[in-house]
Amino acid sequence: MNRRTFQLARGALAVGLALGAVAAPAYAADPDAPDQVRSVSIASQPLAQALNDWARQFGMQLVVPQSLLAGKQAPALSGNLTPRQALDRLLAGSGLSGSIDGATVVIRARSAGEEATLGTVTVTGAADLPGNLPKPYAGGQTARGSKLGILGNKDILDTPFATTSYTSELIENQNARTVAEVLSNDPSVRFTTPAGHQVENYYIRGFLVTADNMAMNGMYGVAPYGHIPTEFIERVEILKGPSALLNGMAPKGAVGGTVNIVTKKAGDAPLTRVGVDFISAGQVGTTLDLGRRFGERKEWGVRFNGAYRDGDTELDDQTKNRRFGSLGVDYRGERLRADFDIYDSRERSTGSPLMISFATAVIAPPDARTNIFKGVYGEMENRGVALKGEFDLNEHLTAFAGVAHRENRQRGYINGTRADNVSQSGAFTVRPTHQNGYVDSDAYEAGMRAKFATGPVRHEVVLAASSLEMESGRGDLAAAGVASNIYNPATPALSALPGSPKLQETKLDGVALADTLSFWGDRLALTLGLRQQTIKDKGFNATSGALTSQYDKTVTTPAVGIVIKPWSPNLAFYANYVEGLAQGGVAPASSGGVTVVNANAVFAPYVTKQREVGAKWDAGQYAHTLALYEIAEPMLVYNGPDSARVYSVDGEKQVRGLEWSVMGQLTRNVRLLGGVTLARSEQKKTTNGVNDGKDAYGIPDWQGNLGLEWDTPWLPGLTLSGRAIHTDSQYLNYANTREIPSWTRYDVGARFKTVIAGRATVFNANISNLFDRNYWAGPYHGEGYTTIGAPRTLSLSATVDF
Repeated sequence: MNRRTFQLARGALAVGLALGAVAAPAYAADPDAPDQVRSVSIASQPLAQALNDWARQFGMQLVVPQSLLAGKQAPALSGNLTPRQALDRLLAGSGLSGSIDGATVVIRARSAGEEATLGTVTVTGAADLPGNLPKPYAGGQTARGSKLGILGNKDILDTPFATTSYTSELIENQNARTVAEVLSNDPSVRFTTPAGHQVENYYIRGFLVTADNMAMNGMYGVAPYGHIPTEFIERVEILKGPSALLNGMAPKGAVGGTVNIVTKKAGDAPLTRVGVDFISAGQVGTTLDLGRRFGERKEWGVRFNGAYRDGDTELDDQTKNRRFGSLGVDYRGERLRADFDIYDSRERSTGSPLMISFATAVIAPPDARTNIFKGVYGEMENRGVALKGEFDLNEHLTAFAGVAHRENRQRGYINGTRADNVSQSGAFTVRPTHQNGYVDSDAYEAGMRAKFATGPVRHEVVLAASSLEMESGRGDLAAAGVASNIYNPATPALSALPGSPKLQETKLDGVALADTLSFWGDRLALTLGLRQQTIKDKGFNATSGALTSQYDKTVTTPAVGIVIKPWSPNLAFYANYVEGLAQGGVAPASSGGVTVVNANAVFAPYVTKQREVGAKWDAGQYAHTLALYEIAEPMLVYNGPDSARVYSVDGEKQVRGLEWSVMGQLTRNVRLLGGVTLARSEQKKTTNGVNDGKDAYGIPDWQGNLGLEWDTPWLPGLTLSGRAIHTDSQYLNYANTREIPSWTRYDVGARFKTVIAGRATVFNANISNLFDRNYWAGPYHGEGYTTIGAPRTLSLSATVDF
């Protein structure tokens, strides 16, 4: 890490320490009622795991010597119970008792003559979750809520948008190595880059969301670019649809949705977890997770996560090496809460099955293990640091601020090496393009939240300002063309590493004001907001460094959301109108060899509009969300004769969709997660009307996911899982002349949780693409291109808590 990053890290940590020193040293938490009844479902299994499940469902933290639990079994437990009742039933006959103090539960050996049923102890603590995150939902795969940008954490039933938050428990159970593997559970998301590539891009609700648009703890320009490792992630949150008000403008627009990762922080109980894993052809890795809290009331927390992997991947002749380390420090005081994160992520791989386009019709895909570009390589390095905090000025007013910096360095054959115009026999000419690039970014945010009432109406008002400054540069050097074939690839010639001149400077400044008004005993909530966003962009000549283009535009976007619970607090209807932003286009100097009349004209930021209505139902152990939406995105087109082309932002891509999603537990032993998305896309006002009424490329008529987990009755601690993912056929171009067929993928898994020598131990095995199907996965970043789906992949892991 260079000097600039270390200086920022040192300064940020110093600020955090200073703020912690002046804050009151008490931990503030919202108490849960001691007689709170909750629907409980815990399988018969080793007592250690049963207590962990109990703690998760009630939001408690266990303190227990592992030696007390060795060899002990817990009975199955289900029904509506208080925390005390459920704990006593789990411990019945074990010779152990539990005392509850706040959110901490201490398990000890029962003394002689002690009654089996203990007196009720008042529960005064909150869940042991980093930053008081929304608690896990039934089944533990998702959470009850997520962060809504400047509005903060919101329960799913209080959110006027379609959101899902995937937990670290799901990540660990599925052996998910990157965010893309986590989002494979979502019926509205499809991964658009091949598994062997360096970068992960997505289609969400039929719109491209690139790796540039990932947020970390609510801030853009901070998360690792490329592959985002999961070792330091507590939650992966997805908000579907544009969200300029809530999160500010994403660097590349993010029309279809935004993805936010929440980093891990230390829990109350000490954690030392060591893991080993094995992937497919010979990739071996190890992980370390350490967490400790300090202080009279455990105000200070430290969490370290590290990972190292090396070896062959499932692709022919591909190796991958990955090193990752992160440190999270947090302070939880009575009035001050602060988080400090720093990470270093490095990855190198050889070969890649990059994007492919066809000269005429789409042909059959090659074997998914085919390494189309043998001999090439890619390197991605990310270093980031962030400090965020909030301070309660009084019971009604909270101030918050954040500052972050990230450095990205990328070398190799990242995204310029393609298989263009592949013939019906699979032949093409490859020209590997060596790249050397960087992206440095600085992010800032500050604001105030106020809570007050005007008569019977409660208000939550937020005023926030944000800024993201990015500088990027890259050099490209193509090698000589070599004849190759996607079914029998040739080893191409390689070019020298070019320099990395500065090409672009971008600054995104925004100010937002929002008010959530609650009426009718909180059964009706109305959110109103405005954001003013300024986009400044400069382009530079790669050789001389001279300024070649300049862009400076400001636009104001509104958002409205409403949630109503007319009959029950567990049934909510919602609606929203929200706008997203993307940098406007620039008319080209020429098009198709013809000089453009309004060459270099700069257009205002593209404003994408979403209208959505939906319903959410929490049945206690499982929940449903139904959403009907329409998203319209402007398109840059030209009209008139070819000899006098005039570009304008008159075109439109419209997507109308219906989403259904489900999560939770069907029974005490069965969990489910999935849903279906139906979509109808249409192009409007296209160039000279030639594509009017045709489908937008990359949007299937329907796609769906269904995942199930089953705790087996014959072997306590053993869970089996399965998942089906289906994507309907879809076009690859605006003219609808290239179409890839539908595909279905099946994944299976098994895990076994037990106690060995007094240590909680988990064994995991997962297989994706069980039947090893070869298929075109979907569109890549650009019209006409597609990628190969990943081959059958086996992943094994084991973790031990010390």
